Amino acid sequence: MINTLAVSNYRSLLNLAMPLGALNVITGSNASGKSNLYRALRLLAETAQGGVVNSLAKEGGLSSTFWAGPETLSKGMRDGSIAIQGGPRKDRVRLRLGFSGEDFGYSISLGLPSQPDQAFSLDPEIKRECIWAGHAYRPASLLVDRDRAIIKVRAHKDWDVISQHAPNFESLFSQIADPARTPEVVTLREQIRSWRFYDHFRSDAEAPARLPQLGTRTPVLHHDGRDLAAALRTIIEIGDPNALAEAISDAFPGANLQIAIQDGRFTVQLYQHGLLRPLSGSELSDGTLRYLLWVAALLTPRPPPLMVLNEPETSLHPDLLPALARLIIRASQSTQIWVVSHASRLIAALEQAEECNSIALEKNLGQTQIIGQGLLDAPSWHWPDKA
Repeated sequence: MINTLAVSNYRSLLNLAMPLGALNVITGSNASGKSNLYRALRLLAETAQGGVVNSLAKEGGLSSTFWAGPETLSKGMRDGSIAIQGGPRKDRVRLRLGFSGEDFGYSISLGLPSQPDQAFSLDPEIKRECIWAGHAYRPASLLVDRDRAIIKVRAHKDWDVISQHAPNFESLFSQIADPARTPEVVTLREQIRSWRFYDHFRSDAEAPARLPQLGTRTPVLHHDGRDLAAALRTIIEIGDPNALAEAISDAFPGANLQIAIQDGRFTVQLYQHGLLRPLSGSELSDGTLRYLLWVAALLTPRPPPLMVLNEPETSLHPDLLPALARLIIRASQSTQIWVVSHASRLIAALEQAEECNSIALEKNLGQTQIIGQGLLDAPSWHWPDKA
């Protein structure tokens, strides 16, 4: 489980260290930085997929993602006695992302190219990558250290240099994942690759989830929900069919779900009290379909180490939110959950859970901060020496 997420110099996230628990609810007013925090976590996930540089290029290049305010905010700037103003920068401009868990921690530092190439001017360079043992970085706990093109790994009390010409556009996860020499790299890479993000469920009239689909065993719902019927059928066969039935009954009393199978194609059928025939996927309301998508995602027979739900209340009737909250709380018993939400009813229901870690964001002078977090409240976090 991730205990701490840290972001520095990414859009409104000038310097944020956030504690995490089993169930995390991220709230805040519009433009408080929730989306930036979500995107920062997506960028971290891209490091293990080999796509972090490409993702930053799609955002307009690294320079467009940097914090746009002054390097430091003086006391006078904060209390309004003097105007916000910048000055000569003292430190190198870097985007830093990192997290730590009980076993390992990881951080990556990205900067502008030292020798700009016109053909790839939007590509940032990876300046530093580190993996360390334990929940907090210390030089003595460092296991893998990448300083620009040089990658070295801990060998007892010494270091072994295993690459001196690492491409500056590729993470170490795609270069030195050797189970024998660097097991910690393999462990972290597979952990990050297992993270799941759900924020693009389709529920329009042409959504694939409404239509019959070829069915194969599907323990993990696709991020857009296209294989809904197969995922629900897989839960019935190798997952927890009782939990599935309870989730349906909780939201729609008297209803039950079946998956029709014809010529290898699966179709969702929802039997509701008072109706003489089931409703097919094409007949379901947007809210009902989206609830079924969340059921399939959260009751997965193969729980990931981290599941991120971005505004799961979208298209749902307020009366469905308590049932969704109970489903999320249940899922948090087997996987770490991160929920970004605006819905006060969903937030209130989730916060009733004892394990809920509720984090409210606000923006102060353009900088995203955690409401109520003082200097002594922030989790212990130290970035590796700057490169």
